[in-house]
Amino acid sequence: MKPSSSLQNSNVENLPPQVLRLVYKEVSDLAADPPEGIKIYPSDEDITELHTAIEGPEGTPFAGGIFRMRLVLGKDFPAVPPKGYFLTKIFHPNVGHKGEICVNVLKRDWKAELGLRHVLLTIKCLLIHPNPESALNEEAGRLLLEDYAEYAYRARLLTEIHAMTGPGGTSGLPQDPSDGPQPKKHAGDPTKRLAAPGAASVAALGNGANGACTATTTSSNAGGSTSAAGKKKADKKRALRRL
Repeated sequence: MKPSSSLQNSNVENLPPQVLRLVYKEVSDLAADPPEGIKIYPSDEDITELHTAIEGPEGTPFAGGIFRMRLVLGKDFPAVPPKGYFLTKIFHPNVGHKGEICVNVLKRDWKAELGLRHVLLTIKCLLIHPNPESALNEEAGRLLLEDYAEYAYRARLLTEIHAMTGPGGTSGLPQDPSDGPQPKKHAGDPTKRLAAPGAASVAALGNGANGACTATTTSSNAGGSTSAAGKKKADKKRALRRL
């Protein structure tokens, strides 16, 4: 019988038994006691691939979203760090267009003793504190530095479309089934939707897009509601063409 593609790409057979035991214990511990805001979905077929779902942190443009992600442990783990990929489309400086994640703990700052829990917490922190200096998405990095209101609007828009349940949202569907290794614009003035960043800044900006949309809907009369909904739909279409 021909082995399945998931098993063909698995690193289980390449890892020493003692490493597999440690990985199994750590994954079991994570599943039983996951970090706050993170859900763990271990694979029954391949312990070297860990699927997770990260809640978008409050006070950020990602709040309210659920972002699916996976960690892939290579044959040299733990001497070499795992690779991380967002499966949910996200507008973030440190996430590439195919979902690859750029963070120091998965590169030069990796130490074998850090463990998978530390990796997951670091990636969640990246949603709160992006690092434009090591941007994989250069446009997101540039906007974060030069025009935070536009960056927050774009990030919020993709969160609503791809990371939320309900009409128009894909609730964390993958960016593309072929992305990563396979184991087993908005038109208009964004400042009208988001307040400019200031001393109180990130929390207000994180929820600004939702607040503005809610205010627009509830303050309109019957005719105005239809007009506002049409304008919002047109804005989203224009924004998506720019992404």
